[in-house]
Amino acid sequence: MSRTAAVFAVSSGFVAAGFAGAGVANAAPVTCVSPPSANQILVDGTASCGATAAEGSRSTATAADSGTAVSVAETGGTSNTYATGFGTALGASRAGGTSYAGAIGGGIAHSWADAGSTTIAIAGWGSGATAEAAGVDCVGPLSLALNLASGQFCILGS
Repeated sequence: MSRTAAVFAVSSGFVAAGFAGAGVANAAPVTCVSPPSANQILVDGTASCGATAAEGSRSTATAADSGTAVSVAETGGTSNTYATGFGTALGASRAGGTSYAGAIGGGIAHSWADAGSTTIAIAGWGSGATAEAAGVDCVGPLSLALNLASGQFCILGS
């Protein structure tokens, strides 16, 4: 009887620790900007970002709470990414294109803009979104992708 009580007490302690948030990753937000850095990479705890941009271009990547954001721009492009909660956001642009990628709570978002177009990809938990010149793709119920140049869009995994 005392062995069962001890196992229950230890098990209850682990469950209580889990509900209290013990072991949950928590990192301060990190923001990478290029320029002024040619290639900036930052890591704080479990959040990480990377941004690189050629002359005349601009990249910004922000990540928090186990998110990973990467942003690349060249030849006058602008790329912006944001990731949080185990999300991964990848953005790239060139030739005057503007890309936005946002991954929230475990989603994967990919946005690629070229030749002056604007693309937007947003993905939430368990979902993925891609927006690029070749088309758009949404997987999962928390997904949105748009290509404003072509008018293509998808939402909610459709």
